Amino acid sequence: MALDFEQAFTERTPRIVNAAKLHRAGQRRKAKAFLVEGENAVDAAVSTGAAKDLFVTERAAERFSEVVTAAGYMDVYIHPITDKAAKSLSDTATTTGLFAVCDPVLWKAGKILAGGPDLVTVPVETAEPGNAGTLIRTSDALGADGVIFAGETVDPLGCKVARASAGSLFHIPVARETNIKDVLGQLRSRQMQVLATAPDGEAELADVDLTAPTAWLFGNEAHGLGELQAEADVRVRIPLRGRAESLNLATAAAICLYESAQAQAEARAAE
Repeated sequence: MALDFEQAFTERTPRIVNAAKLHRAGQRRKAKAFLVEGENAVDAAVSTGAAKDLFVTERAAERFSEVVTAAGYMDVYIHPITDKAAKSLSDTATTTGLFAVCDPVLWKAGKILAGGPDLVTVPVETAEPGNAGTLIRTSDALGADGVIFAGETVDPLGCKVARASAGSLFHIPVARETNIKDVLGQLRSRQMQVLATAPDGEAELADVDLTAPTAWLFGNEAHGLGELQAEADVRVRIPLRGRAESLNLATAAAICLYESAQAQAEARAAE
C-alpha cells in the first residue's frame, strides 16, 4: 500500500495531538477511544474491527506491511507520520512506530457472566499495568471466559496494559467494575465457586475440586486481598517446594488458571 510520507502527520497535527491525549484515562472516557502501540496489539485491533485509525512511520510501514495492508482491507483510516510524531504518541523509550486508535472494547461484568462461564479471572484492585495486561494474556491463553477487574484498578484500556496483553485485550471479554461486593454478588448469582489464593489457605491447590464453574480472586500486588479473603468459598494455598517465600501475582494466577482449565477439560472429556 502506497503511503505519502512527504505529507506525513507531524507531532503538531491535531489528529496526533488528540491521539496522544488518549494516554490519559479521562481523555479516553471523553473521546470514547483508546490508543494501542505495537504489532500484536494493533494487529488484534485491526482483525477484530476495533481499530478506527492507524498511524505508521515509514520504517514501520515496511516492517509491519502485513498489518498495514490488513488495515486497508478493513477500511481503517491509515495516516503516515513522522518519527517525531511517533515519539509523541509512544509511552516507551523506543517506539515501534505503529499505533491504532480504537473503539472501547470493555464489557459489562453481567454480560460476561450471562454466558454461563466456566472460568473467570477476577483481579482485585490491580495497580500495575504490566500485571493487568499479563493477567489478560494468561487468561486468554488458558481459555478463561473473561476477566473482571474489580475495585479501583488500573484502566484496562491504558496503553501499557494493552501492550502487556499482547493483543489478548481484543480476544477475551474484559470488564472493569469498581463495586467489588456487586461483582461477588453477580458471581454467586451464577452459582460460581469463588476461590482465592492465600499463603495460609485451608486447602492445597491439588485438593480443591476445580471442575465446577470457578471465579479466581487475585489480590493487589502489594496488599493482597486483605479482608476480602473471607468472601471466598475456599482459600487456596499453592505449595512452594523450594526456598522462595512467595510467588508474584502473574505466576500465581497462571498456576491456578492452568489447574482449573485442566480439571475442567478432563471433566468434559469424561462426560
